[in-house]
Amino acid sequence: MTALTRRNVLGGALFAASVAAAGAAASPAQAVAGRAVAPRMAITSLGGSTYAHPGLLHTASDLGDLATRIAAHSQPWYSGYERLAANGRSNPGWNPRPLATVIRGGTGQNYMQMAYDIHAAYQNALRWRATGIEEHGAAAVRILNAWSSSLVAVGGNADRFLAAGIYGYQFANAAELVRERSDFELTAFRDMLLNVFHPMNEQFLTFHNNAVITNYWANWDLCNMASILAIGIFADRDDLVDRAVDYFHNGAGNGSLPHAVPFVYADEGLAQWQESGRDQGHTMMGMGLMGAICEMAWNQGIDLWGADDNRFLKAAEYVAKYNLGNDVPFTPYSWQTGPNTTAGHVGWQTQTVVGAGSRGQLRPVWEAILGHYAGRRGLAAPWTAQMVQLVRAEGGGGDYGQESGGYDQLGFGTLTAAAVTVGERVSRLQAFTHPGHYVAASAGSAALAADPVLGVSRFRVVSGLAGTADGRVSFESVEQPGTYLRHSSFRIVAHQSDGSSLFAADATFVPVTGLGHSMLSSFRSHNFADRYLRHRNFQLWIDPIANDQDRADATFRLVD
Repeated sequence: MTALTRRNVLGGALFAASVAAAGAAASPAQAVAGRAVAPRMAITSLGGSTYAHPGLLHTASDLGDLATRIAAHSQPWYSGYERLAANGRSNPGWNPRPLATVIRGGTGQNYMQMAYDIHAAYQNALRWRATGIEEHGAAAVRILNAWSSSLVAVGGNADRFLAAGIYGYQFANAAELVRERSDFELTAFRDMLLNVFHPMNEQFLTFHNNAVITNYWANWDLCNMASILAIGIFADRDDLVDRAVDYFHNGAGNGSLPHAVPFVYADEGLAQWQESGRDQGHTMMGMGLMGAICEMAWNQGIDLWGADDNRFLKAAEYVAKYNLGNDVPFTPYSWQTGPNTTAGHVGWQTQTVVGAGSRGQLRPVWEAILGHYAGRRGLAAPWTAQMVQLVRAEGGGGDYGQESGGYDQLGFGTLTAAAVTVGERVSRLQAFTHPGHYVAASAGSAALAADPVLGVSRFRVVSGLAGTADGRVSFESVEQPGTYLRHSSFRIVAHQSDGSSLFAADATFVPVTGLGHSMLSSFRSHNFADRYLRHRNFQLWIDPIANDQDRADATFRLVD
């Protein structure tokens, strides 16, 4: 069992996490029985701690970068801002319509009134953060204060738990953007989240509406996990954050990672999503919800993105590949429905093929996934990248339909989460085994050096000179434009490009999951597929990998 601290320092100690990966297809009975015996992951709390604010989907650093990029009209972020500005809910003249009781499901539904106002608050808050225009900040506060002084209950049929989850986490994110404003009634809003939303979130994760554990699809768990996590961070509540993180790893329901991603096809870099046999609209909703959970946790030093060897990345690649019109493997998925009494079970149901409903629809969920795995981590996510190109620039609430599904995601990932594009990302390659050492280039040579001068250790990550398949990249010196890392007689050197196809091939690498640690990156040679960039005696080579030491020496962290 691996003990996890709830807040690791991402730039220092590594977050070690492992949950047993799903192997061959299991029988229906085995699939459900496995829930009771799944390996658990211990969570160690830091009592009495406070959290970084703002720090849900967007950190202070993120928002500073956002404002800078918008002021400079930098792409693709500015196209995302234009999408935000064009959305009717980002109008600062928006008038809220708060309710005392919100109903979702059954008679008297009125929940869309709350959904519209949440998105108006979030979008105005985001415009305020991006531009500094006061009327947008004031509009967001006006909407949020109106709801915190009015709402006392969320009701309806079972769908009330969807409302408590989706709108709880969205409300918290809108409020987090304006929490520092003097006109925002933070205490009242925190109390609303803790007294109205959180009890329902916890009730669902604990009792699942008195249903058999497999009855509810992954999204029901995920939205309630997202709400507990967001409220916990917003309210500085360790117990709530720990509850959400523990459920992500160990929860009995379909939203925990092993159950949301039940089957992994490791050789193909894919993994089947729990709702894949249902339809693609709900499957993409799951991509958005799990992505939001992972991002909110990451911004507080908790790496859920990388859990179980990037299991969520494999699921995203699976969903993206299928929705791009390609075939994917499918393992029959079986479940039971009904109340949690033996007499109430309706027996086994099984899906045998991927659900084609809503196949190919676009939702604003992909930029955040690509932004983390390819942008921060330098990992290959080719199918996700293709989805991003189709949906960019991502919109938000109301841009993807006026029914509830059009408001399931806060959206605008191109504005807030787009990866620093190839050609713009400037990084240092830090050695996994020697954190104080970086790849450095000087006078035609390259080596691993201790804390070198930034000018000779910064590289622009550009499209692979020999091609871009599988996310291939080349490393161009920032201070010596046109000079690239390349191998010559298997030794890594820094040479000015001569424009030849041989140089291009020697200077091109394929980013892969770190051979020595799944949270980091390794780089395979483009033209020698059995060799990887590694350090040996502080010199740099492309070598075959034979043992654990080789794997560790071939692993790097991209430090922006």
